[in-house]
Amino acid sequence: MFEPILLKRAALPQSQSIEVYMANGGYQALEKALREYTPDELIEMMKKSKLRGRGGAGFPAGLKWSFMPKGDDIPKFLCVNTDEGEPGTFKDRELIEKDPHQVIEGTIIAAYAVGAHRAFVYIRGEFFQGFKSWIKAIAEAYEKGFLGKNILGSGFSLDISVHRGAGAYICGEETALIESLEGHRGEPRLKPPYPAQKGYLGYPTLVHNVETLANVPHIVLNGAEWFASIGTEQSTGPKIFCVSGHVFRRGVYELPLGTPLSEIIYEYAGGVPGGKKIKAVIPGGASTPLVTPENIDVTMDFESLAAIGSALGTGAIIVLDEDTCMVDVARRTARFFAHESCGKCTPCRVGSGRILAILERIEAGNGQPGDVERLRSLCDGIAGHTFCPLGDALVAPIRSSLNLFADEYEYHIKHGRCIRAA
Repeated sequence: MFEPILLKRAALPQSQSIEVYMANGGYQALEKALREYTPDELIEMMKKSKLRGRGGAGFPAGLKWSFMPKGDDIPKFLCVNTDEGEPGTFKDRELIEKDPHQVIEGTIIAAYAVGAHRAFVYIRGEFFQGFKSWIKAIAEAYEKGFLGKNILGSGFSLDISVHRGAGAYICGEETALIESLEGHRGEPRLKPPYPAQKGYLGYPTLVHNVETLANVPHIVLNGAEWFASIGTEQSTGPKIFCVSGHVFRRGVYELPLGTPLSEIIYEYAGGVPGGKKIKAVIPGGASTPLVTPENIDVTMDFESLAAIGSALGTGAIIVLDEDTCMVDVARRTARFFAHESCGKCTPCRVGSGRILAILERIEAGNGQPGDVERLRSLCDGIAGHTFCPLGDALVAPIRSSLNLFADEYEYHIKHGRCIRAA
């Protein structure tokens, strides 16, 4: 049985308080980082740990840190991305509501490593409990001297404040997040330049996901080799998996990367109610391609999922049983992405609406011959042609649905109803 690392304090009474955090090893990593390591040594440590971003893209964290320019001649910033908007994903909320100081400690260490003296927490406006948790934890950290001027007598200073977003999925993308943080409409920027070169107010900015930063204190305390020994060779460390859909025990499960999908579903989440079979699994949040029962034993890591044409994403597992209408799943997915499109580019703005309109017509029993081909054509026109990854996020699950369950679409179109109602 894997002993939790990131969630080890989550079940303790008053786990969100600084007293409980410090009584269970909290802020020891910060003291060690400030007293024993230079910023460059910390960056190398993150590289050796092979920690990869937990927000969906999986970019190597140490490499991202190294992109930040050296020296104190220009201001540098750090943004904590708490805009958890991927359907099926609720891991970051668990961390900030149950153990926010873990993330704050990781943030301070990361800021010290890249030379940032100002940090922002960007959180979805709907996460009111998380917002309150952030405010309280940051105030506690200031009171104990872990934030502010001359932290622990090291000469390093850092200020953190919280910014509430207006609930736009696109603001989970780092440049759209920065635009919103500056007070503009949440729309993505053209890259390059990347935020590490030109981010908040035009200055170098490191943007990291909550779960990514939560790993940092553990790496500092236990070493890069220890962290790299967990998981697989290229997908290292623990991962918080969110499991929802047709399972007995929905919730969050912290396990090593590389844990088989079937093990998570049947051993941890209790399997599918009613003894029903699995029709498909969304492995990494709504934007990831479907996994069918033939591949249910795939290990949950970046490389293995990519090898079967899917993606780890945020690690949000949504189980769909044999009675699920896959056309309706596609319609719901398209409705979300069409609603969340910022409208900046034509392929996403127009294409997402057209895909949704066709899927709604099919689901309503008014499908037309050629609708499947129209959907495929629209996917081809969107994929790789949008300003940011939101268009690709829409297309990936729709394409996989069309490829894997074409018979359901054709049945819908021909008979005007779902195949399960036959």
